[in-house]
Amino acid sequence: MTQLVTTPFGPQSTASEVVAGVDLTGRSAIVTGGAGGLGRETARALASAGAEVTIAARTLEAGTAVAQEIAEETGNARTRGAQLDLADPASVAAFVSDWTGPLHILVNNAGIMATPELRTPAGRELQFATNHLGHFALTVALHDALAAARSARVAVLSSVGHVNGPVRFDDPDFTAEPYDPWLAYAQSKTANILFAVEAAKRWAADGITVNALNPGRIWGTGLGRHMDAPPASFDPSGKTGVTEKTIAQGAATSVLLAASPLVEGVTGTYFEDCQEAGPFTPGVRRGVAGYALDPDNARRLWDLSVQLTAASRETAA
Repeated sequence: MTQLVTTPFGPQSTASEVVAGVDLTGRSAIVTGGAGGLGRETARALASAGAEVTIAARTLEAGTAVAQEIAEETGNARTRGAQLDLADPASVAAFVSDWTGPLHILVNNAGIMATPELRTPAGRELQFATNHLGHFALTVALHDALAAARSARVAVLSSVGHVNGPVRFDDPDFTAEPYDPWLAYAQSKTANILFAVEAAKRWAADGITVNALNPGRIWGTGLGRHMDAPPASFDPSGKTGVTEKTIAQGAATSVLLAASPLVEGVTGTYFEDCQEAGPFTPGVRRGVAGYALDPDNARRLWDLSVQLTAASRETAA
């Protein structure tokens, strides 16, 4: 077995601690879902290290407001807001068309969780469409900008929730079987990891590294707004192996993969608590499921994603 990548940081490390001493001057970064929660803290940490940060949010007003706040907090005026609705192919296309120059860092942070049964105009289940397909379309469309940076990094936020289920290749939109919000969420988070596996393979020659991560359990970010209360499976005692974190701690692994020299060249992996994760053990909510790293699944998902995003664009047109 290949030795797992380790770093001096851990579950209590903060984004500020991870980025301390790192100089990102001259580097450009995009953080999706950057107007709040983990995205905002990730954007703030990258800006504090000198990066030029674009905060992609569902409304331009929200992104711009947070960009101004971060500029004041960090003294880095090279921050801006931009509108991006990942469930809307036209919005993704408009965002990409506005981008110019190399892109050194892309943090696919935005996400939704356990929503009621909702669909895009193209009929896509909303969690899969937002968490995976939107980010897939965005990242693939930004490939040339990432390649132009020569040593770009893509960090994709997944979740320990991926262990609850694989990608449903034959029914990703829950049209053949009843919709289950948690299975839909698990599918989207598994897809995030599989995307990192396949993109890392396809883009290695372009100097682009792609990794997925579990930020940990962080309440109060807005991700759980569709939950009246935490479900029983989210045991707050942590005895199942889940690490509860503050927002500053939750953003640490994102910032590590986006900016730290400690993981230079690492690609196609899944991290948690600032370390490469080991295999998932049933009953312990840690680690990565084998189906989420399977190269055949990753290749199959890529092909399916190309097909589904093309169909969605045609519907939008």
